[in-house]
Amino acid sequence: MRKLNPVWILIFGLLLSPSLMAEPGIPAITVTDNADGGQDYLISLQVLALMTMLSFLPAIVIMMTSFTRIIIVLGILRQAIGLQSSPPNQVLVGIALFLTFFIMSPVLEQVNDEAVQPYIAEDLTAKEAFAKAQEPMKAFMLQQTRVKDIATFAEIAGYQGLDGPEDVPMRVLIPAFVTSELKTAFQIGFMLFIPFLILDLVVASVLMAMGMMMLSPMMVSLPFKLMLFVLVDGWNLTMGTLATSFGVGT
Repeated sequence: MRKLNPVWILIFGLLLSPSLMAEPGIPAITVTDNADGGQDYLISLQVLALMTMLSFLPAIVIMMTSFTRIIIVLGILRQAIGLQSSPPNQVLVGIALFLTFFIMSPVLEQVNDEAVQPYIAEDLTAKEAFAKAQEPMKAFMLQQTRVKDIATFAEIAGYQGLDGPEDVPMRVLIPAFVTSELKTAFQIGFMLFIPFLILDLVVASVLMAMGMMMLSPMMVSLPFKLMLFVLVDGWNLTMGTLATSFGVGT
């Protein structure tokens, strides 16, 4: 992973305005000699803006990868089983992060090969590297985004008559991608919720027939839901479904 560390910096640069990109020959730090023999150090506005906006990097990376769908599905699954804090949030986030790395690894490798390594070797300028890094990420997001969502945000942004997917700007594609991910995540979560809901209804009906109205159906159905989830190897099915929903292994 050490080799891919600069990839996230390039992904973050996809949202930067071209006016903030470095022009060839502009130094990051300027040293000025004073008359008294001292020196003043000045940081360019570009570097200052970049360092300031790095605080938004985690949110940008999350919204442009498979993380959103995964963490929502896992949260709905925990709610469907009836567990309030198990697995804890830290475990769910860790699972979502590592599954995101697994799903996004082909895209990150392509970004690394086509943008990061040529930039490190000084074969590409910063602007060219940003453009190269944008292409794999854009292809991934377009593959997961519905045309309806793209059309909606393109209309809101005032883009008319886009010829093809390659003409969709990132400022339109990113919110459309997030919207599509939310819908897909809730669709998968709904399908996961149905078996547990049926089990809750069956347990509630049995308790009602036995006259145990004061006994909580959730308390009785929870062991059965856990047993059902373990017997069908639920975690394997859930992880596999999430991975294949992004086209991994197909």
